[in-house]
Amino acid sequence: MADLKIRKLPDWVVAVHKSRAKHAGRSLEEQLRVLLTEEAEGPQEDLRREINAFRKRIGRKYGRLPDSVTDIRKDREARG
Repeated sequence: MADLKIRKLPDWVVAVHKSRAKHAGRSLEEQLRVLLTEEAEGPQEDLRREINAFRKRIGRKYGRLPDSVTDIRKDREARG
Protein backbone atom coordinates (compact mmCIF):
# COMPACT_ATOMS: atom_id res chain seq x y z
CA MET A 1 0.00 0.00 0.00
CA ALA A 2 1.09 3.53 -0.66
CA ASP A 3 1.74 6.28 1.85
CA LEU A 4 0.55 9.77 1.04
CA LYS A 5 1.48 13.18 2.40
CA ILE A 6 -0.54 16.27 1.53
CA ARG A 7 1.16 19.59 2.08
CA LYS A 8 -0.32 23.05 2.59
CA LEU A 9 -3.80 21.84 3.46
CA PRO A 10 -5.84 24.60 5.12
CA ASP A 11 -6.42 24.10 8.84
CA TRP A 12 -10.19 24.40 8.44
CA VAL A 13 -10.22 21.46 6.00
CA VAL A 14 -8.39 19.29 8.52
CA ALA A 15 -10.76 20.43 11.27
CA VAL A 16 -13.82 19.49 9.21
CA HIS A 17 -12.48 16.01 8.51
CA LYS A 18 -11.38 15.51 12.13
CA SER A 19 -14.92 16.38 13.22
CA ARG A 20 -16.45 13.98 10.70
CA ALA A 21 -14.02 11.25 11.78
CA LYS A 22 -14.90 11.74 15.43
CA HIS A 23 -18.62 11.62 14.63
CA ALA A 24 -18.09 8.38 12.68
CA GLY A 25 -15.96 6.86 15.45
CA ARG A 26 -12.84 6.72 13.29
CA SER A 27 -9.39 8.22 13.26
CA LEU A 28 -8.67 11.04 10.85
CA GLU A 29 -6.46 8.68 8.84
CA GLU A 30 -9.22 6.08 8.53
CA GLN A 31 -11.80 8.75 7.67
CA LEU A 32 -9.64 10.07 4.85
CA ARG A 33 -8.90 6.53 3.64
CA VAL A 34 -12.65 5.82 3.44
CA LEU A 35 -13.30 9.13 1.68
CA LEU A 36 -10.59 8.58 -0.93
CA THR A 37 -11.61 4.97 -1.52
CA GLU A 38 -15.28 5.87 -1.98
CA GLU A 39 -14.33 8.65 -4.38
CA ALA A 40 -12.21 6.28 -6.45
CA GLU A 41 -14.96 3.64 -6.53
CA GLY A 42 -17.69 6.13 -7.50
CA PRO A 43 -17.27 5.98 -11.29
CA GLN A 44 -17.17 2.17 -11.19
CA GLU A 45 -20.36 2.06 -9.15
CA ASP A 46 -22.04 4.51 -11.55
CA LEU A 47 -21.12 2.28 -14.48
CA ARG A 48 -22.36 -0.81 -12.63
CA ARG A 49 -25.74 0.88 -12.02
CA GLU A 50 -25.93 1.95 -15.67
CA ILE A 51 -25.22 -1.60 -16.87
CA ASN A 52 -27.80 -3.08 -14.52
CA ALA A 53 -30.43 -0.57 -15.68
CA PHE A 54 -29.64 -1.45 -19.31
CA ARG A 55 -29.99 -5.16 -18.55
CA LYS A 56 -33.40 -4.52 -16.95
CA ARG A 57 -34.58 -2.53 -20.00
CA ILE A 58 -33.45 -5.31 -22.33
CA GLY A 59 -35.12 -7.88 -20.10
CA ARG A 60 -38.42 -5.99 -20.15
CA LYS A 61 -38.26 -5.58 -23.91
CA TYR A 62 -37.10 -9.08 -24.94
CA GLY A 63 -37.67 -11.27 -21.88
CA ARG A 64 -35.06 -13.68 -20.65
CA LEU A 65 -32.54 -14.37 -23.37
CA PRO A 66 -31.14 -17.89 -23.73
CA ASP A 67 -27.54 -18.59 -22.78
CA SER A 68 -25.43 -18.71 -25.95
CA VAL A 69 -22.38 -20.42 -24.38
CA THR A 70 -23.41 -23.91 -25.54
CA ASP A 71 -23.94 -22.77 -29.14
CA ILE A 72 -20.63 -20.89 -29.20
CA ARG A 73 -18.75 -23.95 -27.91
CA LYS A 74 -20.41 -26.18 -30.52
CA ASP A 75 -19.45 -23.71 -33.25
CA ARG A 76 -15.83 -23.55 -32.05
CA GLU A 77 -15.58 -27.35 -31.90
CA ALA A 78 -17.03 -27.65 -35.41
CA ARG A 79 -14.42 -25.22 -36.75
CA GLY A 80 -11.59 -27.13 -35.06
